[in-house]
Parts: sequence; structure tokens; C-alpha cells
Amino acid sequence: MSSKTLTRMDLSEAVFREVGLSRNESAQLVESVLDHIADSLVSGEQVKISSFGTFSVRDKTARMGRNPKTGEEVPIQPRRVLSFRPSHLMKDRVAAGNKQ
Repeated sequence: MSSKTLTRMDLSEAVFREVGLSRNESAQLVESVLDHIADSLVSGEQVKISSFGTFSVRDKTARMGRNPKTGEEVPIQPRRVLSFRPSHLMKDRVAAGNKQ
């Protein structure tokens, strides 16, 4: 498995090559899309990208946890967590990549 990480710069470079916008415009476009996704998630909306997957925010309630080292019970505060559920097409595409 590759240890390469796809970065914002990689995304903007791909937009630059494939769409033909300038490098600066490509970077602004990628930033704008990512900001729009983040803002939607912060406001509690689901973000569904067809053939890719769905990002959503869940509220987790307060609960008691346990420190595995000491066994001491510790309260865990309520919080919001981000979750991603890949589409079936994305799951199939990733699985097909494993067969190479």
C-alpha cells in the first residue's frame, strides 16, 4: 500500500491540468469547494457527493468511559463527530484496486 497522501496542492494541480484554469484560480476553486463542504457540515447539513459518499455530523451524548491504564472511570463530554460513509460505487472501486 502506498504511503502517498493527496493534498490540496495535488487537487489544485489536477484541476489546473484537466480544466485549464490558472494555478491560482485552480487553488481558489479547490479552497472554495472545501470551504463550502466544511461550512455545510458545521451548520449540521449532510454533504452527499454522488458516486463518492456522504459526510455527516452526529451528536454523541455524554457517557462514562474508563481509563484503560488505571481502570478509573472518567466522564466523556458530549460532542459532535464527523462521519463518512462511502457510496457503493466507491467501495467497489476501492475493492477492485485491491485485486491488482
